[in-house]
Amino acid sequence: MKQPSCDILICDEMVRLYLPQIRAEVVSRMVIQRGLTQKCVAGYMGLTPAAVSQYVSRKRGCKCIEISEDLNAVIDRWAWSLINGDSSVTICDICRCVRRELKE
Repeated sequence: MKQPSCDILICDEMVRLYLPQIRAEVVSRMVIQRGLTQKCVAGYMGLTPAAVSQYVSRKRGCKCIEISEDLNAVIDRWAWSLINGDSSVTICDICRCVRRELKE
């Protein structure tokens, strides 16, 4: 199946509107479900500990979309890949899931 080509407007919208919520989900899962410290998660994600705290408390990352089963799997994969030091999840993976969710 041919992948859709990137469009800067779609990428911009994804990063501004949806990625903060998804990042908040990743951070929360790493802190709450996996029991990592906020300082540790900050290091994995290249964030400040204060930003991690805001994601965990949901002061950052509005709830703009429902988390579908596919997106849930990508979020879990992203959290796991950060812990393991690989880069198997891309913004394109996230974008495809969100775009499918928005179409439904």
